[in-house]
Amino acid sequence: MTGHASLPGPLSGFAFAGDTLDRADALRDDAEALARLWPSARVMILDEEGRALAQADGTLLAFEGASLGGGPGASLFLGRRDDVAWFAAHARHHAVQAPAWLDLRRAAATWPSFESGVFAMARALLHWQSSTRFCSVCGGDITFRRAGYTAHCTQCGKDHYPRVDPAVIVAVSDGERLLLGRQASWPPRRYSVVAGFVEPGETLEQTVVREVLEETQVRVRGCRYLGAQPWPFPGALMLGFCADAEPDVPQVDGELEDARWFTFKEIDAALAREGSDDGEGLLLSPSISIARALIEHWHAGMRARSACPPAETGR
Repeated sequence: MTGHASLPGPLSGFAFAGDTLDRADALRDDAEALARLWPSARVMILDEEGRALAQADGTLLAFEGASLGGGPGASLFLGRRDDVAWFAAHARHHAVQAPAWLDLRRAAATWPSFESGVFAMARALLHWQSSTRFCSVCGGDITFRRAGYTAHCTQCGKDHYPRVDPAVIVAVSDGERLLLGRQASWPPRRYSVVAGFVEPGETLEQTVVREVLEETQVRVRGCRYLGAQPWPFPGALMLGFCADAEPDVPQVDGELEDARWFTFKEIDAALAREGSDDGEGLLLSPSISIARALIEHWHAGMRARSACPPAETGR
């Protein structure tokens, strides 16, 4: 290959970050408008395990509001697309028969990005509702307002809002190799990039440095933000970074079972192995995750660098 190769573009290819709804915040306080939208609305129904009602072939089964009858009631208003409203509802509120129930990870791998994104939003919000039973200030009973987005304490009047936990996830390189780790609960041979939750009083960049050091004892010199992914398992927001680090020997103590440096050749072989696993070698994060996008971004950058001829030096 000759000529100058371009640097890899923005992160892409992962789930829950593509085409989405107009969340139509102004409608959340308008019960009459929501009632008018209900008959032609699409309603995604989830069970207690956070699975969505699906067709027998695994595709989305979303009922029209008119077929369910009544009005929005306890359903959560998600937003609008092309003048069609979308709601999410607990299965316990509707006596419907499900040919199949599908979990979010499987849906993310097979459904169109819009539908899996709506599913992710619905799962995160309904999980928050299910886990928000009492006021965390006084212990009083709560009631949901604003189409399900506000939990209002009936005793002290405190309002509570859906929880989102920010976490960094980072592709760490020493300039030649990529740092990956694995948890003991993962499938054999699977490794992924380092991740961790942001702590109070901490910037994202400080979190990158701290988490990488705590989990691997590798020292980060600098980092750069690349993109984000909602990760509703149950309510995280993954903030993706790349980082430059010292070529320290990785050491683990607790959260990770193992961490090590991988060469471009090893990552390249792992990517080529997808779909035809031979039972040996490195396995990477699933394609629905921003972790995989970060690995592929590093791989593309290394490939582009190797394609660039060395700069000429004058005499």
